[in-house]
Amino acid sequence: MTSAKAAATVVVVGSVNMDLVAHAARLPAPGETLIGQAFAGTPGGKGGNQAVAASRLGAEVALIGRVGLRQHGEDLLRALEAERVHTQAVRRDDATWPGVAVIMVASEGGENAIVVVPGSNADLAPADVEQGGALLRQARVVVAQLEVPVPAIQRAFEIARESGVTTVLNAAPAQDLPAGLLALSDWLIVNETEALQLARAVTLPGDADELTIARATAAHLRTLGPRHVLVTLGAAGAWLLCDAHPEGLHLVAARVDAVDTVGAGDTLVGGLAVGLAEGLVAARAVALGQSAAALAVSRAGVQQAMPHRSELPELPEFAALVANPAHSADGNP
Repeated sequence: MTSAKAAATVVVVGSVNMDLVAHAARLPAPGETLIGQAFAGTPGGKGGNQAVAASRLGAEVALIGRVGLRQHGEDLLRALEAERVHTQAVRRDDATWPGVAVIMVASEGGENAIVVVPGSNADLAPADVEQGGALLRQARVVVAQLEVPVPAIQRAFEIARESGVTTVLNAAPAQDLPAGLLALSDWLIVNETEALQLARAVTLPGDADELTIARATAAHLRTLGPRHVLVTLGAAGAWLLCDAHPEGLHLVAARVDAVDTVGAGDTLVGGLAVGLAEGLVAARAVALGQSAAALAVSRAGVQQAMPHRSELPELPEFAALVANPAHSADGNP
């Protein structure tokens, strides 16, 4: 077991899975069987992915979760420790299976389809989180996703908030959320699909483009409690709404040839958390995550594709991050 020598800068509360990844020329249609091109079993889970992304980008990272030791569990823990992720707050469970994700990846365009079986992730309880309370209180940023039970996440955010720690909720996979959790979230990060599910009360025209959807859903979601709402739009970048940018800011994404988009969102979230922990302002923290995600999707794999900080270019001047630089007048960059 890895022991932390210093307080973790970023604490991730989340899932750890074994990803079973099959590559084919394209995704199969319903009822169709395709002959695949390659297969691999690699460590994953949104919690594990985000922890690895943050660690590779230079943060001191700890993970709070629950890992079943049947089948792949020990391998998953060793893989996290090899990435310098502290695992002393991960609950080991001899009786259960770890989470498993079955992933299909299309070599033409890098699109993917994923089925997740939660396994031991579904057993993470508020009491497990409380055992990692010291880590939560000493962190600068606490990150969570929705592959573990909401009560555990809410307890983690309560502990973090009591100590003034920034909380980041990546509301994925999409599901309805209690108002209390949203109110405890300093940041809410969603993709377009997740934004639409959480903001069902928003009425949109049938021909609304993705930026119109992002603007409308972000405005609604911010009224639910988060101070910062980020709607990610893949190759189209991201829409940020926060105090510094009350009219919203469209942050551009780097142009890359996508090889494998699995894990892109997790890489972005990990990079954002690192930026926030380092004290970057909101837009530049997002840009750090975008830069890391752009490099990750240009390579095959998930955790193994995540970049180290030394691989990233310097962030451009602020105006170059923004689709419409005039928006920077809405708040301090």
